[in-house]
Amino acid sequence: MAKYKKKRARELKQDKFRDTAMKVIERVGDRLEGQGRSILYGIAGVIIAAAVAWFFISWSNRRADQARHALGRAITIASTPVSATPAAGSSAPSFATEQERAQKAIDEFQKVAAKYGDPYRTEARYFIAANLLYIDRTKAISELTELTRSSNNEVATLSKFALAQAKEADGKYDEAAALYGELSKQSSAVVTPESANLRLAMLYERQGKKKEASDLLFNIADAARKAKDAEGNPAAQSQAARDAAQELQKLDPARYAQLTPEAPPNLAF
Repeated sequence: MAKYKKKRARELKQDKFRDTAMKVIERVGDRLEGQGRSILYGIAGVIIAAAVAWFFISWSNRRADQARHALGRAITIASTPVSATPAAGSSAPSFATEQERAQKAIDEFQKVAAKYGDPYRTEARYFIAANLLYIDRTKAISELTELTRSSNNEVATLSKFALAQAKEADGKYDEAAALYGELSKQSSAVVTPESANLRLAMLYERQGKKKEASDLLFNIADAARKAKDAEGNPAAQSQAARDAAQELQKLDPARYAQLTPEAPPNLAF
């Protein structure tokens, strides 16, 4: 009932604006004849349509701001460090276990999914599935698998990455490797090919596949060192590329020595 009242109030505001606008047009139109009045009615229609469009855009923007705020609040909860002893004098939420934090985060993300439309609903579903890994792993993997087919590319990519990590943690290395391999072939900004290949190399290392891991780490690091920016200067290396070089140095020092030397830092004077 309360929602209906609010909706009806908005409708009445629009009706009042339309009636006022038409009265003004009528008064001016009375002074004109024939074509003049037709033109004024056309202008009135444009004004009313513009007002309705403005109202809808303004409402949509407020709704989006509310959704982003709610999603951000839930993400903050999910990112809160777990501590058995809450900080003295702090009003921020504290959680003694990962399971406790995950459940609270899930509750907040479910509110977002229930109240707002996409993309916020689908993003909330991803975070719910990711946090379910701490509470109900079977359900979490089922949800993540479904979300890998989402029409939201970012959510689909993040879900596939989380699913690959879950498979790896469960010792299902072949399934995890297949997922990392798929991600490495995508040109995604949320999970870059470098990041996916780094995880794949680390997985190969866990499986005892030293050569495969070494080759992959070398390719990541060497390509990053050879990359150029739009002006022809050495491109900035990603953290994944730097991690690959460090891992290669530990795994295969001889292969590490074959890497293209790093460009000297570009010092500004």
